[in-house]
Amino acid sequence: MKPPVSTNSPPEVGATLQRLRLARGLTLEDLSRIAGVSKSMLSQIEREKANPTIAITWRLSNALGVGIGELLSADPRPVETIRVVDAHETPTLHGAHAGYVLRILGPMDLAGKYEWYELTLAPGGELASQAHDPGTSEHMTVLHGTMELEVGSDKKKIKLGGTARYPADQNHVIRNAGKTEAKAVLVVVHR
Repeated sequence: MKPPVSTNSPPEVGATLQRLRLARGLTLEDLSRIAGVSKSMLSQIEREKANPTIAITWRLSNALGVGIGELLSADPRPVETIRVVDAHETPTLHGAHAGYVLRILGPMDLAGKYEWYELTLAPGGELASQAHDPGTSEHMTVLHGTMELEVGSDKKKIKLGGTARYPADQNHVIRNAGKTEAKAVLVVVHR
């Protein structure tokens, strides 16, 4: 028989959040960037000075690749041999104003080293990126449609099945100049 659940206070997620963050090799700044939650808020949550809202809990669980229940639980889950991340658990950035959807496919513990994404561009959509850290490169393989890549003053068209490799330590833009949706896998390698 389960012990009764105490309704006197909310669950203390700070220690669990910190354990999950550190297990993935993430700093507070890394998690802040990935989850879209301020570094000061994360620090307050980890120190049990603040309790996250449902929206923040959802962002954090997505960023860490765990279910909300695991984040709210004080009991560590046993390590799984095979971890399947369902589509609804995959962190996704929607640039509706720019016509892109960027799904974060890589595990959060590799963020800042190796990152991989699924990029979907609507017709006329674009993903414009500021220069990344020196030495960073990107590798983009087009899976559907065609895309146009602009790096500095160079511009190239990448057709279905083609792969573009380019320096990402300067401003770059990926566009869909076509009339149908385009999709690619994008790998970022940080130096």
